[in-house]
Amino acid sequence: MPLDWAKPNGPKTGIFVARYRATDPAGRIGVLMSNPGGPGTPGADDALYADDPVSGYSPAMLQRFDVIGFDPRGIGRSRNADCDEAITDQVPSRPRDAAEFERLHTLNGRLAANCLERTGPLAAHMDGESVARDMDAIRAALGERRISFLGHFYGTFLGERYARLFPSRLRALALDSAIDPDRPNAERYLTDGSITIDDTLKRLAAWCEKDTACALNGKDLTAVTDKLFARADAGTLREPGPNGPTRTAVDADRLADFLTFALGKGSPEETARQLAALYTGKGEVRWGLAP
Repeated sequence: MPLDWAKPNGPKTGIFVARYRATDPAGRIGVLMSNPGGPGTPGADDALYADDPVSGYSPAMLQRFDVIGFDPRGIGRSRNADCDEAITDQVPSRPRDAAEFERLHTLNGRLAANCLERTGPLAAHMDGESVARDMDAIRAALGERRISFLGHFYGTFLGERYARLFPSRLRALALDSAIDPDRPNAERYLTDGSITIDDTLKRLAAWCEKDTACALNGKDLTAVTDKLFARADAGTLREPGPNGPTRTAVDADRLADFLTFALGKGSPEETARQLAALYTGKGEVRWGLAP
């Protein structure tokens, strides 16, 4: 792709694309392009693991569509943005007081400057409109007249951008958990996402109180979650295994990522089962789509 779409003959940047072909070629409708959200989440796994039971794609969808996933520019396998991990490792993810928050603020400033320097010109061209133009270039490379698009969370912003730029090349558009396209700033995005996850956890806790299908039925699920974070902060939370806790530690960031994924895509029964596995140390947790 052109690094800068305003200069199509200028420097280029690569985009990693994956395709899961329709299982019923005779009944194929076309391509279904997707983005799982983020911002900053690789999307090629949507196609690479489309037939995983937790992917969200039904057998009927996989019969009728080629699923197209891609890592947006600057993300994952598409020439990832480059930052100094030594700075990243120092950034406190969950500041506990004003002093730690100030340290977070200072280190984030250093990290931003470092990322801009090391990533180079690409850093100025990782915006949603550039990604939407990349999506249309992928469409053209596939030889498709139109695409269908499924976007989750931040992916809804990309779908909205594509619809504005290329309305005649869009067959169907599905936006799941859409963000406000007129206010896509980081503060609003993080605030809305936090409220959504908190509300989902409360609904799961209410369901667990009254339904014996919940693996944590009879327990206060909110308190269970608080205890899991306390153990993660103390370094005593371990990955569960078939015979009990393993030696692999689970930190608070990994636990938060798990909850975001499980509450956003998992069924209540499966989410509660995995929380119970973390709590007791016995069982299995799915940390994402990829093995």
